[in-house]
Amino acid sequence: MNLKQIKIAIYATYLTNKYGFKLKKVKNSQEIFDLRLEYAKQLLGKLNISVEVINKEKIPQDGQYLVVSNHRSIIDPLIIELALENSKINGFWVAKKELYNSFFFGTFTKNAGTVLLDRDASNMASFFKDTKEVVKQGHSLYIFPEGTRNKENTPLSSFKEGSRIVALKNRLPILPVYIKSNANEVLNDAINNRTKGLKVQIEIGHIIEYKDKTSLEENYRKQFIKES
Repeated sequence: MNLKQIKIAIYATYLTNKYGFKLKKVKNSQEIFDLRLEYAKQLLGKLNISVEVINKEKIPQDGQYLVVSNHRSIIDPLIIELALENSKINGFWVAKKELYNSFFFGTFTKNAGTVLLDRDASNMASFFKDTKEVVKQGHSLYIFPEGTRNKENTPLSSFKEGSRIVALKNRLPILPVYIKSNANEVLNDAINNRTKGLKVQIEIGHIIEYKDKTSLEENYRKQFIKES
């Protein structure tokens, strides 16, 4: 790592833990969402990355949804936060156990409005109970249906079936969003080259009804992925 990379790594660690401890003191959901957005703006601002929203008019101004997105970089949640900032859609992120145990993200993840997904658990009853409680409180849910970051040279990897089950159990219409830019490449450019004026494009799709029996992945691909 060169000096610039070390400085960015130190700053990101500091900022993430700073907001993690700030969030730990907050009990009100709206304050959590506000702090989360503030964190996203500060970190992406430091990285000189802006977010361009395509089809912004498709963003519902209110209501509860299962927001689903492709996943290629660690900054994807921040991109989605900024994309939806002018709507009243506020949600809890579905977060893997690995993030809860992470030195870098742990404190932040545990306190930033998340639902723990432990894929090693013997059953998922606790997870679905937690999602129902979030929805009962009037919030949306955000999830990456691929389950983990897509590190292959493809626009999308296979979806896990669990995302559609979350929508069904909570009767949540699905709001699909697609991060068109390879955000991981943009992030690497920001860290390695400190390039100015970087941009990530994110596209808003049409609402998918939770009762739709077509697979979520198929619906998503039809909206965003142009097969060659």
